[in-house]
Amino acid sequence: MTTAMAGVLALAAGLAVAAATAAAEAGQRDALAAALAAPRPIAAGDSPWLEELTWMEIRDRIAAGTDTVIIPTGGIEENGPYLATGKHNLILEASCPAIAEALGNTLCAPIVKFVPEGRIEPPEGAMRFPGTISLAPATYEALLTDIARSLKQAGFRHIVLIGDSGGNQAGMAAVAKRLGAAWAGSGTAIHFVREYYDPGWTATEEYTRETLGVRETRHDGYHDDIWVTAMMMVTDPAQVRFDERVDAGLASINGVSLEPLADTVALGRAMLDFRARFTADAIRRAIAAHD
Repeated sequence: MTTAMAGVLALAAGLAVAAATAAAEAGQRDALAAALAAPRPIAAGDSPWLEELTWMEIRDRIAAGTDTVIIPTGGIEENGPYLATGKHNLILEASCPAIAEALGNTLCAPIVKFVPEGRIEPPEGAMRFPGTISLAPATYEALLTDIARSLKQAGFRHIVLIGDSGGNQAGMAAVAKRLGAAWAGSGTAIHFVREYYDPGWTATEEYTRETLGVRETRHDGYHDDIWVTAMMMVTDPAQVRFDERVDAGLASINGVSLEPLADTVALGRAMLDFRARFTADAIRRAIAAHD
């Protein structure tokens, strides 16, 4: 066989392989497109939490107008002798769905439970107490960045960052600033809504005193108060050790009784309703300013 003939045969073989590869890739793309467009085989479930929905349910909600998703950040930290270390996460379990409902067309991403809580070695702040878990600021920001990028890829147009603790705020602001610049003109916006925390906490406290008529009369000296306790109790009274405190005659905080249970849960719901409306208004303003 001549060299020229061998070259022709090699070229033909190469072209055949390339054509077969292209056909296979096209077939894979068609199969993926068909899978992504497939109808749900059953009725849709209903939850405000992204992690409790199937990918088909999320797809269909986005197609129907659910264009906003909230990334809530909490924490694991020391909170005195009565409150579980997941205090902020417990509050967000109740507050994020309430905010989503107040906004409409909104879902909640899974709570980011690990946040900066101070230097680990040597320990500072809450890290001096067993059970606290801290992230380095760079780790926290990298985590938020990848979560936000994933939600943009899913098709959400507005990604909202809120945090229930003071140490969470700077990292969220930095991530929103960087991604906001990178995503300019992309059709997706990211919003750091500090108002959930500040002035959301103090506004809720004032509302509780002035409108609900509940006032603390002393300070027991713990990282705890009636606002966090009542809001946590909406999710799970066991996480504030309600029964154990009743048994020990310690069912109060800062001069406010936690008994009866139903009344304190109702108080927590009223606080959460106010805070949800307050935050939803702030999110609407942020979205309007962008649009």
